[in-house]
Amino acid sequence: MKSPKIIYLYLFDTLSDWEIGYVTAGINNPMMQTNPEKYQLKTFSTYGKPICTIGGLQITPDLSLDDVTFSDAEMLILPGGASWDEGANQEVTLLAKKIHKNQIKVAAICGATLGLSKIGLLDSIKHTSNSKDYLLNSHYQGGEYYVDDLSVNDKGIVTASGTASLEFAREIFKELNLYKAEVLEAWYKLFKTSSPEAFGELMKSVGA
Repeated sequence: MKSPKIIYLYLFDTLSDWEIGYVTAGINNPMMQTNPEKYQLKTFSTYGKPICTIGGLQITPDLSLDDVTFSDAEMLILPGGASWDEGANQEVTLLAKKIHKNQIKVAAICGATLGLSKIGLLDSIKHTSNSKDYLLNSHYQGGEYYVDDLSVNDKGIVTASGTASLEFAREIFKELNLYKAEVLEAWYKLFKTSSPEAFGELMKSVGA
């Protein structure tokens, strides 16, 4: 049996809980997935120590940053959090740069997009963030590629505003081919609109 590809999720103190809820639930729940055994989610912090989210949740990661390997990696996910604005998490941004050079996908939301802008990963691709001015403060060179949208996916890098956790998840799922296209569309419509009709469309799309 073929080993699953690893999706790495970075954990750190001040992590914004709401930004990754849809992502982790979708990846860890095999229901509706096209290939339920294709991916495995692994969490890591810089030193492998427990972290505390902005919501006060204590989370113990699976690994430390030194344990992250490229050979089995499919994607690196970077949540937002106040520490990005304070210049923290530099080690993981360097990891992101190396990972992208190795043709591995990267997804960043909210403050994590600021981290990517500081190392030049957003200088030549379409991207978004909390606002254009937010990234311009980093003195990056990618202003002309900024897209005023909730989430953007370009050349294997997904970016999103901190208020767009649903759109962030949708672009990640699309990049991973986690669901069939019609399932993903129905899933997004359900959580975006909360309509009973959307639920029926989702059930129909998965053959329930």
